[in-house]
Amino acid sequence: MNLYLIRHAIAVEEYEDDSQRPLTDKGKKKMRSIAKGLRALGVEFDLILSSPYVRAKETAEILADVFKMKKEVQFSENLVPSGDPGLLVAEMNEKYTAGSIALVGHEPFLTALIGALVSDNASVDITLKKGGVCSLSADDLHHTRKATMDWLLTPGILVGISEK
Repeated sequence: MNLYLIRHAIAVEEYEDDSQRPLTDKGKKKMRSIAKGLRALGVEFDLILSSPYVRAKETAEILADVFKMKKEVQFSENLVPSGDPGLLVAEMNEKYTAGSIALVGHEPFLTALIGALVSDNASVDITLKKGGVCSLSADDLHHTRKATMDWLLTPGILVGISEK
């Protein structure tokens, strides 16, 4: 199983309801380049699972468009900023059988998920920038709930790859 943890792109800073903050035009454009960079690396998704927050939803929709996904983006309350990594893993084990999953969400949740899967410690010191992507691989999350971090790429690197 391959997991691609993707932080939402640049969003509007000030908004009455945090869950409704949309991406900026710059964020949308940059995310499209990031997605093209992922495609250039040979990344593929069987499923995109996203936080229902607007900025994550818009990020996931851009990914789905660039990757020409036939399946609709799925949403999980377990991917919100205050989500619980254990509950997300349990949901994925119960509902999804995909071999390659994009998880679109927020900080500090994504870093906590990385820590829980690679080190049993939700307090790892990793910076996942807006639009950044972390690739994890795992044989099986049903029994061990352990993964290996394959790479962590900044949005700048992915944009650079898309421009080559």
